[in-house]
Amino acid sequence: MGHDLRNWNPEDEKFWESDGKAIANRNLLISIPSLLCGFAVWLYWGIITVQMLNLGFPFEKSQLFTLAAIAGLSGATLRIPSTFFIRIAGGRNTIFFSTVLLMIPAAGTGFALLDPNTPLWQFQILALLSGIGGGNFASSMSNISFFFPKKMQGYSLGMNAGLGNFGVTTMQILVPLVMTMGIFGGEGMVLQNTSGTLIGKIPAGTVTYIQNAGFIWLVFLIPLAFAGWFGMNNIRDDHVSPDIGNPVSAFAIIAFMLVIGLFTASCGLWLMLPEHVGGSDFELSKWIVLPLVIAATVFLLRLIPGQIGKNLEHQYRIFGNKHTWAMTVIYTMTFGSFIGYSAAFALAIKVIFGFQHLMVDGVMTHDTVNPNGPSALMYAWMGPFIGALIRPIGGSISDRIGGAKVTQIISIVMVASALGVAYFMQQAYASATPEQYFIPFLILFLILFTATGIGNGSTFRTIAVVFDKEQAGPVLGWTSAVAAYGAFIIPKVLGEQIKLATPELALYGFAAFYMICIIINWWFYLRKDAYVKNP
Repeated sequence: MGHDLRNWNPEDEKFWESDGKAIANRNLLISIPSLLCGFAVWLYWGIITVQMLNLGFPFEKSQLFTLAAIAGLSGATLRIPSTFFIRIAGGRNTIFFSTVLLMIPAAGTGFALLDPNTPLWQFQILALLSGIGGGNFASSMSNISFFFPKKMQGYSLGMNAGLGNFGVTTMQILVPLVMTMGIFGGEGMVLQNTSGTLIGKIPAGTVTYIQNAGFIWLVFLIPLAFAGWFGMNNIRDDHVSPDIGNPVSAFAIIAFMLVIGLFTASCGLWLMLPEHVGGSDFELSKWIVLPLVIAATVFLLRLIPGQIGKNLEHQYRIFGNKHTWAMTVIYTMTFGSFIGYSAAFALAIKVIFGFQHLMVDGVMTHDTVNPNGPSALMYAWMGPFIGALIRPIGGSISDRIGGAKVTQIISIVMVASALGVAYFMQQAYASATPEQYFIPFLILFLILFTATGIGNGSTFRTIAVVFDKEQAGPVLGWTSAVAAYGAFIIPKVLGEQIKLATPELALYGFAAFYMICIIINWWFYLRKDAYVKNP
């Protein structure tokens, strides 16, 4: 346990049954909860901001939407350097150190939430740092892909990603519950609006300990760091991590590459955000800035001198493969949708159904609290829960019938359900009684989450089959990096359209993108002369 592995060959049946399976499963067993906590810390802003509204923190709704968006952009950008950590720093070193780093935003968020007068910029910095949890996905998936044979890639990657994705659901259930108890000290705050948990509503006037939303994750991160250090392994073979140095140098390399990602993400945010939330006031289009952020991150990483640059040059060969780009688009449809909807779901329920939409003096208003509105914290966990739960199933089904075929079916379902969600959002946002549209909205959104979860498993199966053992890991990381921008784009687009009183247009746009993905998946993997037939 904890030692470096050499001559690792999971495709050798004898080796796999005698030694390989136990080692691989142990690494997977530690990887899953570590990734789960990464997702939780990355995306807890969707729940925290709802409660900040309920507690009367002195911020506008649009300002609170920026926190989830900042975390989303940061986490996606940090996946780019994280894609290459395993080769450069080793799996054990990477998982241990990234778990330790997560303690910084978790503890910082807890302390910041103790005071409702904490300035917005401090929350924005913490949201930026919480993106470390999002970045961990790329390195975690790349690492696990090397431990298991090809015949088990759908299952192993599905388990790591699917149960890791449970961090979203775990957070959405656990955070509202721990906020009801003063378990970590500090003063409680009094709810100004009705809140809720999984088991029911919490009335206004109840004392709430919002700081626990950050502190609770230290309970898990500290023992997981020890488990990662003493229980995981680096694979020192040529196709995995051949040239890693001592752990301290590995940690320094990881930290330096993360700083590059944080820098480019911060520059992108500055260019996009308005001045009153700390931006430049240029408010450049996200469709211009995001490609610039990605390109700048890849370019700056490549400029790192010495062995790191050489390693990156070796791994950058994936960009010359057309399948890298096809799978990047397709995985953006599945995982990008899952993570983006997970980040925005709670606040969307709160804003669309938690307020009455009334015509006052000929102007439609959206700021009258709806006494019959559903509690966002009672329902928001359901979508991510279903999407994460079904991901391993999607991987297993794809192992049997082919990943591209499964992807095609769920893509059609995603188009139909997105259009249905758009219709009911439109009806609700123009109604004095929006709650009457909530049940069909919720059901269709849960179908949408289900389809994304199955598609997350099927796309990773396709990647594992299409690419060789050296490229599969980096491609898994790269596609997950680009797809993770969904955690920024979806809350940002939805927030913009809500501000314009047309939230349905966001879902119409997403449905159009899914149609494009259907065509790409068919062209590359399902048509008669496909490049690779139904991988």
